[in-house]
Amino acid sequence: MENSALHTVEVIHWVALCFMVTVYTIRLFWLFKFNPGRDRQKPGDMGTTSLGPAMYSMANVAMPWAMESTRGGKGFFFWVSFVLFHMGVVAGISLAIFSSLTPSFFETPMVAYVFMAVLGMAFLIGLIRIIRRLVKPVMRLISTPDDVFSVFMMTGWFLTGVLAQAYIGGFVTDVTYLIAFLAATSFFLVYVPFSKISHYLYYPFTRYYIGKTLGHRGSMPAVRG
Repeated sequence: MENSALHTVEVIHWVALCFMVTVYTIRLFWLFKFNPGRDRQKPGDMGTTSLGPAMYSMANVAMPWAMESTRGGKGFFFWVSFVLFHMGVVAGISLAIFSSLTPSFFETPMVAYVFMAVLGMAFLIGLIRIIRRLVKPVMRLISTPDDVFSVFMMTGWFLTGVLAQAYIGGFVTDVTYLIAFLAATSFFLVYVPFSKISHYLYYPFTRYYIGKTLGHRGSMPAVRG
């Protein structure tokens, strides 16, 4: 019965993955139909190229001193928590997709420990983000129902990922953990394209245009005295 339930949820998982890929493909075709508006401002005189600033803008996520979300006193710790949270996302997606294709890799103790640690840290950061959204007045003011639902679901997903990896690694024997993780992943694959979490799809396009435009004006990368 357990094997049957696991097989069923694996099938649902792959169907959901195909659905997400289809939706994203349609979105990308729609996105490429539009050409970015022409910059009406005259080029700056700093000698920067459009490619350099565009690449600088896309690499913004790896530069805590340049990211908007880490300025204003939030500092390096906030950036580290941002990185660990998104590393948890990558670990969870990798576990969900490849654990059924190459199970022996995730059964390796060292790999299991690493994935459990990354997902566990992402879970703790998710709890901190939930508290921030519920306690800080500014966060409550700007949070939409989708924001709150997404962070709750992501945090719960990280926890099921830890337990699923513990099962695959042989640390626990209850297959329900893996079933719950794959079921939650399937839900996310269908929900994410229509939620705020889909922002990562647009990141390279928006950052490229921002960098190209500001580089055209001679203001990116920023010149320091």
